[in-house]
Amino acid sequence: MSGVLGADATVRFDDPAEASALYGKGFFGTPLPGGRLALDRYESVYLREMDRAEVVSTTGAPVAWSAIFRRAVRSDPGFPVRYLVYRDLRQRGYVVRASPPPVAFAVLPRGGVLHKTPSRYWVEALSERVPFDLARLFDLAERAQTAKKVLLLGLVDEESDLTYYRVRRPSPTGALPPRPLPAPTEGWLSEDRVTVHEATAVAELGRELAYGSHVGDRLELSLLEAAYLAASGQMRLRDAKSGRGVPLEALERRARRLDPRFLERLAAYRELRGRHLVVKTGFKYGAHFRAYPRNPSNAHARYLIQAVPADHVAAWPEVAGGVRVAQGVRKEFLVASVSPDARVRFLSLGRIRP
Repeated sequence: MSGVLGADATVRFDDPAEASALYGKGFFGTPLPGGRLALDRYESVYLREMDRAEVVSTTGAPVAWSAIFRRAVRSDPGFPVRYLVYRDLRQRGYVVRASPPPVAFAVLPRGGVLHKTPSRYWVEALSERVPFDLARLFDLAERAQTAKKVLLLGLVDEESDLTYYRVRRPSPTGALPPRPLPAPTEGWLSEDRVTVHEATAVAELGRELAYGSHVGDRLELSLLEAAYLAASGQMRLRDAKSGRGVPLEALERRARRLDPRFLERLAAYRELRGRHLVVKTGFKYGAHFRAYPRNPSNAHARYLIQAVPADHVAAWPEVAGGVRVAQGVRKEFLVASVSPDARVRFLSLGRIRP
């Protein structure tokens, strides 16, 4: 069977029998009046590469696959990356259709029938050289959620290998509600940590509410934990050297000198604690936090979280590394987006095999 190549690498089949055969095996093309069929450039290149269709010029001369591919690239500079994703999904047995924005493709579930089965996936195709744009991913995730689609990103690396990521908007929650101390305790500020010595407070904060780390008879808190407790009126801060009181503003200034992104991390910490999660440092995993649904003494961490500004842009290899580490230790990787007014939203990314 042969179709006629158009200027933009689309192909038209005028023979109704040939058109029906192509459409009936994989739902390729768009039916036209008179039993004809029009292929978009992804379908044209794919079917020619797989030797499932012959393509000729308007003069009837055979056209090589390489010529069709080059014509598609001239018509659409982003075609090579998107075609690799299209090709891979078709090879996996999916019915794939080019989609209008905001994504590249709509994909039916396996065994789906075009125009009868709703698409299951929205797939965006990206090169690893394209920056990780958090704001755009939030927009895509929210649109997909509204449309009741699963959002996938097909990442193409420099060797043309593919990695798929599922992106969604989660609502992380735990089962350990914050419980205020009966009376404020004293925290002693020294360099980049705060120490609690009062035995009752050490037991309540450390064992019951899972703050800090026990070192001997004392409890050592991070500056984030101390700022959270001080802001909620559960802790009075004092300087360990002078014994003088330390206002919360002074603690935050010191923390920001040590970590310019401290307030972003504090906003994310506060949000996670407010969602009844126990929050600990994620340093050993290369993340800001790890979060537990219950007391870590009887639960494993469920999430690894990176807190970043809402307009965060990064290189994809950084994100890919974080996702791989999280899944390697059976945790979900979350990005906490912190807006200038300290509003926090979460985005989940996970590697999947479609």
